[in-house]
Amino acid sequence: MKLLLVCLFGMLFLGCQVTETLHFNADGSGTIVVEMLRVEQSYQQLAGEEYNKNEVFEDTTYVFDDYISKHSETFSKLTAQDKAVFNAYNGVKVHIKKNSFEKEFRTTFTQNFLQTNQIADLYKTQEYVSDIVHNYALSAEEHYYKVAFQLSSNEFKRMVTINDVQQLKKQQATINNYKKQFGDKRIHQRLTLSYHFAKKIKSVSIPDAKVSADKKSVEISFGLLESLFDPSSTSVVIVFEE
Repeated sequence: MKLLLVCLFGMLFLGCQVTETLHFNADGSGTIVVEMLRVEQSYQQLAGEEYNKNEVFEDTTYVFDDYISKHSETFSKLTAQDKAVFNAYNGVKVHIKKNSFEKEFRTTFTQNFLQTNQIADLYKTQEYVSDIVHNYALSAEEHYYKVAFQLSSNEFKRMVTINDVQQLKKQQATINNYKKQFGDKRIHQRLTLSYHFAKKIKSVSIPDAKVSADKKSVEISFGLLESLFDPSSTSVVIVFEE
């Protein structure tokens, strides 16, 4: 099951806040951070008496490259195409914190980049780590959608494309079942995009986007279930002032 859906139907059946933050410098370089946070109030509603029974304590930080180095013998036997897929995640930092006592369950992915075409699809990071460790085929390529970014002198794009229509339909059926089962509960499930630019924003393709007073930042929020049901609905075009 893909990472975002693991958050949704595993850790999150349960309520999850996903935040995608981008900071751009004037030269187009920058940093992207994707954070998945379990919302405890939502989790508690659904877990009921089981909420305090599980004891989990983990605080792990690693860089994707560490796994390539550790499994270098396996990695060296891959095709050039597969190596390129994994190498796109070089420098991606992962921090996983699961603490039952502090009631904090958070996974954070961070990547610095020189150009937007270097930004990895961070939602697949842990799947690719698993592929390297277990010498699996590139299972994450079966993910039913892909997230990519583009930045030019006059606009920015968050581009979401569907890779597998059949898999999309399966996940839509799962989401519909989830809604039937838990639709009466007030569960916090949001995807928030927080983008910060060196230029002023002229327009945003999402009508209810919140542009900052200085016009250099924007926050866009989607229902997480809705964004998974129709990933392409989270595509964004931002036009800058000349």
